[in-house]
Amino acid sequence: MSFTTRPTLEGTFGMVSSTHWIASQAAMRELELGGNAFDAAVCAGFVLHVVEPHLNGPGGDMPAVIATADDPTPRVLCGQGPAPAGATIEHYRSEGLDLVPGSGPLAAAVPGAVDAWLLMLRDHGTRSLEDVLAPAIGYARHGHPLLARVSSTVETVRDLFEEDWHTSADLWLANGKAPEPGALFRNPTWADTLERLVAEGRAAGVSREAQIDGARRAWGEGFVAEAVDAFSRKAFRDSSGEAHGGLITGADLAAFSATWEEPATIEFHGHTIAKTRAWGQGPALLQTLRTLDALDDPAVLDPSTVAGIHAAAEVLKLSFADREAWYGDVDVPLETLLSQEYSAERARLVGETASLDLRPGSPDGREPAVAAYVRGAGAPQAKGDATTGEPTVAPTGATRGDTCHVDVVDRWGNMVSATPSGGWLQSSPTIPELGFCLGSRMQMFWLEEGLASSLAPGRRPRTTLTPTLVLRDGVPYMACGSPGGDQQDQWQLVFLLRHLVGGQELQEAIDAPSWHTTSFPGSFFPRQSEPGVIVAEDRLGGDVIAGLESRGHTVRVSDPWSLGRLCAVTRDADTGLLRAGANPRGMQGYAVGR
Repeated sequence: MSFTTRPTLEGTFGMVSSTHWIASQAAMRELELGGNAFDAAVCAGFVLHVVEPHLNGPGGDMPAVIATADDPTPRVLCGQGPAPAGATIEHYRSEGLDLVPGSGPLAAAVPGAVDAWLLMLRDHGTRSLEDVLAPAIGYARHGHPLLARVSSTVETVRDLFEEDWHTSADLWLANGKAPEPGALFRNPTWADTLERLVAEGRAAGVSREAQIDGARRAWGEGFVAEAVDAFSRKAFRDSSGEAHGGLITGADLAAFSATWEEPATIEFHGHTIAKTRAWGQGPALLQTLRTLDALDDPAVLDPSTVAGIHAAAEVLKLSFADREAWYGDVDVPLETLLSQEYSAERARLVGETASLDLRPGSPDGREPAVAAYVRGAGAPQAKGDATTGEPTVAPTGATRGDTCHVDVVDRWGNMVSATPSGGWLQSSPTIPELGFCLGSRMQMFWLEEGLASSLAPGRRPRTTLTPTLVLRDGVPYMACGSPGGDQQDQWQLVFLLRHLVGGQELQEAIDAPSWHTTSFPGSFFPRQSEPGVIVAEDRLGGDVIAGLESRGHTVRVSDPWSLGRLCAVTRDADTGLLRAGANPRGMQGYAVGR
């Protein structure tokens, strides 16, 4: 019997898995009170804003993939805000910038998370806005035990807060010190904001839907938009070392609305895998699965062996090279990129030794385009520790690795996979009237014309956020996901191969040793890459690590429990049995259910 840190939970009533135990239990409370999976997910989402503020916030973004008990067809909820109307390449170049900063007002896209959560609640939930927001309001007003990583993040950016981001210092520093780990931390201003959204909703009408729409208007056109408009264009120091003002206006918030969209899907070993389309990185996982299958060798589907890791790493490099050349909020040749013919073509590039080159393909004969910064090897080589999905934060506020995740399934068969992120406490100065800051997602744009992810007004940045929904025989089977920036789909790949192909139970597949490659341009400022590098937990074993090195990989050995923050829930359509697992790394994620 394989070792697991905890059991795979089993039951019939409801299951929640998230990256913070308080969010998981708050979501379970919604299920116990008669709510469905969507009520529970929204409740968890707003609680995550409070308890994981270094990983997500109201000023950030949120994609989700869902299926309802009435309609098993997966749908994508896009809560990824676009670039403001004034965000042109010319503006950034006029400020002397070659890259969008990794922190500060000039990196902020339009906030998308709150409107997306409220749209999910309106269209698929059953509970009132007041009820669903009550736990988040309570924890913001009365306090929650602060995570050690939040405390250390605040300490990292303490000088920046004290010297320049004074509104953030007012919230996060007491007597010039970061709050202690485990201390009861309160954000009464954010509680006031949430309570005002509830009140504005209540004034908008009697029905549940009218009240939620009233809150959405108060956010996008009312007091929230007014405060953002007044504050966002003030100049503050960012990761460039200079002070710049932001570009978001109230009109930008008013123009944005979260949307329901079609997913990208493939068939894989009796399952349908559903992801966002190519404004997110999700299709890179689909390309990788397709290409691994095209190798036509069962040995490459085991992510624990030298052969399997080598093949998967080489295919990931190809998929992420295509991400660099083709993905963005543009006309992406996605049908071709996900086709069996293209996958077979790409599979022929996988050799016996590690490739050090960025090799995007030419779908439909089109010539790939990558940034001059990448072509000229201008991106600095990455240095530093591997991320667990917690942030790697510089004193400037620039952040690599990020994000939260929540999965929910209820007894009726409703299912949600959501990955909220952005709007980190270290992203941008706190808006004092609202109690939150804006995000820094625009750092994922290139300041060069003619690329799939070139900056343009109204265009969504190519996000790393990538929730997953899996169907079995056409019926929703699993929701899963992980924080971790560029690593999210890589850790999910390892998990999916172990569970869907290898047959491991949820918790066993989550607990098993993980790895990823950094051999492609990163999405976060300063867009680093490490050709040929695989980062691996040392539990992978000395023989496997030596075997990878013999094939030309540079293996950076990480701590034994350091990579990934996976969450997952499943439902057996034949029996109604529900299961859940959660990542033990970092001692923070938890699954709950019965």
